Amino acid sequence: MTESDEPVLVREATSWGIRLVLNRPAKLNALNTELRDALSEAVADAAADDRVRVIAIAGAGRAFCSGYDLSEAAPPTAWQWRDVLERDVRATLAIWACPKPVIAQVHGYALAGGLELAMACDLVVAAEGSQLGEPEIRFGSAPVTLLMPFVIGQKKTRELLLIGDLIGLVNRVVPADRLAAEVDALADRLARVPPDVMAPTKLMLNRAMDAAGFAAAVEMGLDLQAFVNMSETAREFDTIVRSDGLKAALAWRDQRYDERLAGSGRPPEPPG
Repeated sequence: MTESDEPVLVREATSWGIRLVLNRPAKLNALNTELRDALSEAVADAAADDRVRVIAIAGAGRAFCSGYDLSEAAPPTAWQWRDVLERDVRATLAIWACPKPVIAQVHGYALAGGLELAMACDLVVAAEGSQLGEPEIRFGSAPVTLLMPFVIGQKKTRELLLIGDLIGLVNRVVPADRLAAEVDALADRLARVPPDVMAPTKLMLNRAMDAAGFAAAVEMGLDLQAFVNMSETAREFDTIVRSDGLKAALAWRDQRYDERLAGSGRPPEPPG
């Protein structure tokens, strides 16, 4: 059975609500247009369903989510890039603004758009050994939804975004074989809060972020990201994807980064 025979998103009913499982394991659950839209639809359905008190988002296979699918065709202009990115931003912000609590159930990788997806959730529970990061700068891109400064602060954000290293950014770290059970236990506690208390509490927190400039920052980030994606580095990366495939492009990215790092007098990072 090929990946195309499987739904890209699996909905699992639970006693406390619903677990939405990203289901492109062969692609490490990279977010393509189909999966992004399926997730948005499922979150909207869950928000409107009185039987759902809590939403959890998980990933099938070896990872939570490796980011946006870089094998999809890149738009040829900055304005067309902005149109694509705006749809991605709106999908992420719909999770951020969901009136019901959302838990990210993370294992393996949560990178780039996958990390933004996790950060848009209210809580993150991660298996031991999970790797989170925004490595876009290494291949000439930038975060799509600029959540990080508001989630972890400016100094740590600059370190992570400008270097591209992987990090720890979670509410709880648990043994891998206990991940689903720990999410179930946390979701069960959240589900005990009445919806008419939970929804305005979440809205209050989000409005506090907006008062600090969150919405304006995301909008400005969206505008600039469209131009970053038209940089010389980004276009060269995309050219290699089209001619030789994504694996070759990622190898070019890593080799290029390690060569520059070695040239600075520091030893290159180990592969991983």
